[in-house]
Amino acid sequence: MSITYNTSGVSIEAGEKTVDLIKPMIRSTFDSNVLTDIGLFGGFYDAKFTEFNHPVLVASTDGVGTKLKLAFATGIHDTVGQCLVNHCTNDILCCGAKPLFFLDYFATGKLEPQTAASVISGFVKACRENKCALIGGETAEMPSFYSEGEYDISGTIVGVVEKEKIINGAQISPGDVIIGLPSSGLHTNGYSLARAVMLKKYEHSTYFNELGKTLGEALLEVHKSYLNVVYPLLELNLIKGISHITGGGIIGNTKRILPKNVSLEIDWQSWQWLPIFDIIMREGNIETEEMRKVFNLGIGMILISSPDNANQILEGTKPAVAMFIGTIGKAD
Repeated sequence: MSITYNTSGVSIEAGEKTVDLIKPMIRSTFDSNVLTDIGLFGGFYDAKFTEFNHPVLVASTDGVGTKLKLAFATGIHDTVGQCLVNHCTNDILCCGAKPLFFLDYFATGKLEPQTAASVISGFVKACRENKCALIGGETAEMPSFYSEGEYDISGTIVGVVEKEKIINGAQISPGDVIIGLPSSGLHTNGYSLARAVMLKKYEHSTYFNELGKTLGEALLEVHKSYLNVVYPLLELNLIKGISHITGGGIIGNTKRILPKNVSLEIDWQSWQWLPIFDIIMREGNIETEEMRKVFNLGIGMILISSPDNANQILEGTKPAVAMFIGTIGKAD
């Protein structure tokens, strides 16, 4: 019997079935700027930015890390796709950009069309919510590379910002205020530590009264997108700097946008941690400083502004329940 691609572990038929399942979903993200259908060797996006005087493209690539392990364990696959798109959207939002289009990568050992379609349905849902076209991607079947039932995903987003409205933190100065926007949970960071602590003691199906849901449901909470809340504030020129609180926590991420002559003065008592963080800290006997380095602790995005604009920002972010969490000081 001769060996074939199928007997070596790659099913062209499964790939074709996956494409058939996802085509209608992906088309639902298209706008008038998308010039190609699915299936060509590249995605075409019309770059006639008539509303911009000097458009600047902003791009970012990311994954969702070991949060995927929760998807494998629970069989819930659509939320991680949403997390990825929202994460990437938030990253370019920190630069003042709104998304234009997204490209995804889905890789697995044995392609299960329904699982792949579920993941991609998450991409589609978040792309539609962020007004972002899903114009292309790659589905890779690599036998023996991944464990059975597992996969990996990554994505690239491209957005646009007016050059004179780029947000880079350069105007941040002492006396500015730090405003925090609440997270939905861990978002897409800290899962290696959270899993090491929690899943050695509990099943993902364990119900916690403090959470009002199971552990798995809490850990799979979708990474929140801040685009629809924050972008209108950018159009009003109210914000000097934005940080997306991912790996490295509040300090590590916000330092990335600070000029050398200023410092962060965070009031750690100004908000209450989400219960999931209290549980992880307690169950793992983790030091407070370590928690601050690893997790967002309930603050998913930080806005830095002049005190004169603070109240307008707080009003404009409702119902997100933004809060003052500190000030900008002078560097030592």
